Amino acid sequence: MLATVSLFIPEFPLQSHPGALKDPSLPPSLLASQLQRVSSDAILKWSRRAIKSFAMGELEARKLKYPNTGTEAILMGILIEGTNVAAKFLRANRITLLNVREETVKLLGKADLYFFSPEHPPLTEAAQRALDWAVDEKIRSGDGGEITTTHLLLGIWSEKDSRGSKVLATLGFNDGKAEKLKSLSSKPGSDEDL
Repeated sequence: MLATVSLFIPEFPLQSHPGALKDPSLPPSLLASQLQRVSSDAILKWSRRAIKSFAMGELEARKLKYPNTGTEAILMGILIEGTNVAAKFLRANRITLLNVREETVKLLGKADLYFFSPEHPPLTEAAQRALDWAVDEKIRSGDGGEITTTHLLLGIWSEKDSRGSKVLATLGFNDGKAEKLKSLSSKPGSDEDL
């Protein structure tokens, strides 16, 4: 007689926040920014393009041999992913990956050739606040859907003293363009990060 084994795997409830569910595809930094802000009834999701942009930002920080993932690295990640609304908006305003990388190196300098960045460089405080802003903005909006690259970009811009915000300002991004991007992504039927 064979015994059947039921392999019911719950959606990984986290002990630190009983109502939040862990999405195994989320990097720990994105998950951590979400956990403290979400009520037990709401589960926020990150768009696949936002997750990919964040991962590409981490990779860019490693390629440039920086010890941390800052707002400038997340900005580069958004541009590297390239198919999202935020990247298209930036390119339409002549803010390209090469320009951002060049301004970042001017601002931060070149890293030590022999420094080996960790596999997942930790977030700077400004980058963590930018992610938190993106989560908070999604909660404030009250609509369904996902946290997108537009939320990430506007979160970077909201951190006025961050390196990513300084790079954006140097390349001509301003509050007017931020408002225009926000209005574009909030229009009904926008294909934001689908």
